[in-house]
Amino acid sequence: MGRKKLFQEQLIILFISNLFLAVIFPHITILTAQSSKQVPAKSNSAVVTIYRDEFGVPHVFGKTDADAVFGFGYVQAEDNFFLLEDGFIKALGRASEIDGDEGMLYDQAVRALEIPRLAIEEYQRSFPEMRAIYDAYSEGINYFLKTHSGIKPVLLNRIQPWYTIALLKYKYYVDEYIWNTGLSKNNFRVSVSEPIVEKKQGSNAWAVSPVKSITGNALLFQNPHVPFYGAAPYYEGHLHSEEGLNFSGTARYGFPFPYIGHNDYLGWSYTDNDIDIGDLYKETFDNPTNPLAYKYGRGYKTAVEWKERLKVKREKGMEEREITFRKTHHGPIVSEYEKKPVSVKLSKLEKGGWYDQWYAMLKAKSFSEFKTILKKVDVPYMNITYADKDGNIFYCYYGAVPKRSAKFNWRQPVDGSDPETEWNGYHAFEELPQVLNPAAGFIQNCNSSPFLTTLAGNPEPAKFPQYLVGDKDADNSRSKVSKEILTGTDKFSFETWQKAATDTKVYNARSYKEKIIAEYENLRSVDAARADKITDLINEFKSWDCVSRKESVAMTLYIMTTMSYITPQNFKSYNYQISIPGIQRLEAVKDYLEKTWGTWKVAWGEINRTQRVHWNGKESFEDKKQSYPIAGGPGNVGIIFNFYWTMEDFRIDKPRENKRRYGIMGNSYVAVVEFGPKINAKSIVYYGQSGDPASPHYFDQAKLYSEGKFKPAWFYLEDIVKHSKPPYQLDRSK
Repeated sequence: MGRKKLFQEQLIILFISNLFLAVIFPHITILTAQSSKQVPAKSNSAVVTIYRDEFGVPHVFGKTDADAVFGFGYVQAEDNFFLLEDGFIKALGRASEIDGDEGMLYDQAVRALEIPRLAIEEYQRSFPEMRAIYDAYSEGINYFLKTHSGIKPVLLNRIQPWYTIALLKYKYYVDEYIWNTGLSKNNFRVSVSEPIVEKKQGSNAWAVSPVKSITGNALLFQNPHVPFYGAAPYYEGHLHSEEGLNFSGTARYGFPFPYIGHNDYLGWSYTDNDIDIGDLYKETFDNPTNPLAYKYGRGYKTAVEWKERLKVKREKGMEEREITFRKTHHGPIVSEYEKKPVSVKLSKLEKGGWYDQWYAMLKAKSFSEFKTILKKVDVPYMNITYADKDGNIFYCYYGAVPKRSAKFNWRQPVDGSDPETEWNGYHAFEELPQVLNPAAGFIQNCNSSPFLTTLAGNPEPAKFPQYLVGDKDADNSRSKVSKEILTGTDKFSFETWQKAATDTKVYNARSYKEKIIAEYENLRSVDAARADKITDLINEFKSWDCVSRKESVAMTLYIMTTMSYITPQNFKSYNYQISIPGIQRLEAVKDYLEKTWGTWKVAWGEINRTQRVHWNGKESFEDKKQSYPIAGGPGNVGIIFNFYWTMEDFRIDKPRENKRRYGIMGNSYVAVVEFGPKINAKSIVYYGQSGDPASPHYFDQAKLYSEGKFKPAWFYLEDIVKHSKPPYQLDRSK
């Protein structure tokens, strides 16, 4: 899941008062739900009723689906309009107007892929019910702006219905897919020789069937991981209408409805897969009389060329730049490889249809109906982990995978002049790896191999082409510890399911522990005096059960020793007969901790913290500000409670302003669902519902998150009413 490097700039904002913000920084003022303009209750169908529960999560009720979506647009704007606007600005290819050169790379990608044009065209050809959804969502945001005159947009004074489609395409095609083809984020350089490694960041999802449930009900664990800052983070909400929409879960800011969660019959979660849905083509422009002619087969085709004007923010006003773009029938020219222009082709970029499929999935009432909807394959990627009230559990390595000739290495640019490199349609849903109701009673996927989803009855690798299942999809450490957890309990209760969902066993620490102890014993035989200096640290490892806890010193030593960026000057020079690199790293970490903390005995929760700063991620973390300890850790060590720092935080070779490290990605939206006669669900997010530092819901979930606990995710009206503030209403007719 690659993202922009966070914290390239530092922005210190002094939150003295809301008035100060409004006067000095009007572009980042955020209003809370309590400040919403309310209207008297009415009985007409244009009224949308919003309940904010004890944690500020919105439950939006409307007569029609469009009414509910209208309210969802409104509450997103209410909780953080400027984050919402920022996503739309990026999707329009206008980030450089705000961020200067920092936004140029992505603006160029947006313009090259023609995201705004494709979004407009998709909106225009949408069927009436879907256009009503897009219209209602933008109307809800615009209604917020109309009723909150103190909010002054940075660029976008009115949100258009197609902006949400543009944001979806931006989020996946520009922020992710284009870089998975072999391009690097260095002026679109092709870097096909980069090594294949286990994904360091990802998501987790499990489901168990009635055979592994004490109550006989299927259980679902939803655990996607996204950056806490940047474009389109998660937003929890619940939509209900009289037309059959009743779905609770998480959306991205800027999406018109949740796309991970559950309705009253079924639910699902997503994890990223490495499905191959994009290719690079070497194009040959060698016609001396026509510079736009490129070779294809025995003849030539003509490329399309166009110009775009970009505004780039400078210290003194805006600078305008004109950029020329070119595209072949494969796609836009984005790079050069072997002295030839390279175009990129991405699965279903032009066709679209994501929202259409998700909208249908939200309203499905049975597995057969859900499966029929999946056959559209208009959502181009992501593993699906599913459970329902009938006790079904289901997994699919999902995506719109182009059919390709087996003659070519599709992980490198192919010859665009060769007609055999053309895609031949897409693989059907039935051709994708999937598992239904396995005998073991569980399924899991942690960005891992579809062939190791459960114990038996997995798909057979030989039945699928190599390009369909990516090289990176292996039985990674999170997958291994997941299978341990799922097989280690005979039957789960809802309570033990919650504990499993925030488990902190560290799978890889076991082998490390054995290795470091063996190295220590080896050292004693050649340099006992040196070994004596780390005996206490080794004893800490010997007594460790390889479970991460906030008070664990061994977890601090393990993470810092195995993952810190250590330069040669960190290593002391010793004259001894054998090289013991693990011991050298442990010594360097010991020196660092003693120098920084005054002792090497630093509890993991002292160094591993969660703290909330401005949503753009450019405000500095500070040790003196409120934060909470976290027991979780980076997923590549084999832990379920995932929590990541920046790469810079792993440096111990230079002075730091903060002794502590603060998470920027990991468990983002975590939910556990039991599909009984009545839905039983709990959830948690990493900070809180509101983006306003003055709101009680700005950081109110962080303490529960820190403790590995959940909050209720109320689903039924009687429960929502009991646990909500007085509702407020919006009148769409105004």
